[in-house]
Amino acid sequence: MITSVWEVKECRRACQKVMAELDKEGVPYRQDTEIGIMIETPASVLVAEELAKEVDFFSVGTNDLTQYTLACDRQANDLGKFFDPHHPAVLRALKMAADAAHKAGIWIGICGELGADLELLETFLAIGIDELSVSPSSVLPLRAKLRSSIAKTCTLERLEC
Repeated sequence: MITSVWEVKECRRACQKVMAELDKEGVPYRQDTEIGIMIETPASVLVAEELAKEVDFFSVGTNDLTQYTLACDRQANDLGKFFDPHHPAVLRALKMAADAAHKAGIWIGICGELGADLELLETFLAIGIDELSVSPSSVLPLRAKLRSSIAKTCTLERLEC
């Protein structure tokens, strides 16, 4: 759970050290591997502009981000009604992270149960989420909803879509 730029810099240093060791040992690896971070806490959202300068992508852990943003334990049955991933604070956090990512020229994805939420697909598109990581059973319903959303916005008069 990254919350500070210094953590990202430490992770990058560790990766560079491993890469140098692999080079020294002649072990092949992809040198263009992207390094990203999980956005899972309100702190990471609030410093997302600074974090985005240090990484190649953001992946939002929506389950944790929702839990920590709303200060509730999603596992506690008596607090379950407070765990609301549709809460405006959670959606604003996603928008803030997406804006920071795009300002830095990096992509942002969502992982976690929220990525498969058909009710929020158009919201994700509107706020600039670039990728959804979902279970295989969610792909076809999301694809159908996406096609439907695109069809609503595209007409023969508006060929710019």
